Amino acid sequence: MVQLVVNGREHTVDVDPATPILWALRDTLGMTGTKFGCGAALCGACTVHLDGEAIRSCSTPVSEAEGRKITTIEAVAEGADGIGAAVHAAWVKHDVAQCGYCQSGQIMSATAFLRSLPGGTQPAVADIDAAMSGNICRCGTYARIRAAVADAASTLA
Repeated sequence: MVQLVVNGREHTVDVDPATPILWALRDTLGMTGTKFGCGAALCGACTVHLDGEAIRSCSTPVSEAEGRKITTIEAVAEGADGIGAAVHAAWVKHDVAQCGYCQSGQIMSATAFLRSLPGGTQPAVADIDAAMSGNICRCGTYARIRAAVADAASTLA
């Protein structure tokens, strides 16, 4: 049994401690917003926050999450998180998603990036590109992703 705090709620999951967080979220807790992409931490589709830091849940075992806080797209998308709400609104405004598969991971990376900036900071294009470089978009909407991240930063400034 592993104790996890996901989106502010405590859960006891009956999984091997080596089980990736992704599978505990999807298969055990039924939280399917976090996607499986590559299984090797290369594409970013599985991105969640662990104590506020963007991590790849497909390669991080649940044992690393005990005593820490996991935040998923479900919490960010519900709007209670001001930064997540600004990112989500910018995603819609800039019509970022095409197929949408990578978008939960993209939004989680963008939210963690913007949260890491000092208040009122407008990131440079190179900073946005560097922060989002670990997330692959198969549809190639990188220009819209960049514009949405910059727009969300402006909204939060």
